[in-house]
Amino acid sequence: MIAATDLKNGATFLSNDEPYQVIKYSLIKMGRGGAVVKVTAKNLMSGSIEERSFSSNVTVDEVTTTKRQLQYLYKDAKSAVFMDPKSYEQVEIPLSILGDQILFVKEGGNATILFWSFGGAQDKEDKALSIEIPPKVTFVVRETDPGVKGNSATNIYKPATLENGLKLKVPLFIEKGDRITVDTRTGEYVERAK
Repeated sequence: MIAATDLKNGATFLSNDEPYQVIKYSLIKMGRGGAVVKVTAKNLMSGSIEERSFSSNVTVDEVTTTKRQLQYLYKDAKSAVFMDPKSYEQVEIPLSILGDQILFVKEGGNATILFWSFGGAQDKEDKALSIEIPPKVTFVVRETDPGVKGNSATNIYKPATLENGLKLKVPLFIEKGDRITVDTRTGEYVERAK
């Protein structure tokens, strides 16, 4: 159990049987009455941001989260399969949890997965909550129209398909086989990789 007044930024707690992580914390004191704790929290299951209020004398259940570095093997229609490089244990994570972020993880590449550890000591389970990916990733252009010489300083873009199947717009000077950096938050071209 964790006191509502201890729900500082980054703390994780359980509310309505769902895990939350505090983004913003504030304590509001009322005249003669008690204090109210207001938090802005991210629902770790759905990713939504919610406002929560608690009386200062209330306790909430604490959530135990762990991060594990796993190797991405492959995905099918419903889930992605990762492997623990130490124990060789395979972990299947539903694509509904990973969302579009799985597009930015290369097969054979490593990814950090956030797990929620719940259950008693005997029946302890880990449930995947999210995947952490770097803000920029490098990919090879698999398909695009031929490059045009002399168009290096332009804001005209053409369609391209990357090795991961992602389709995006790239400048005219980018050619098939070039390595480019992509912003994983927006899915947009950043620069030609060196």
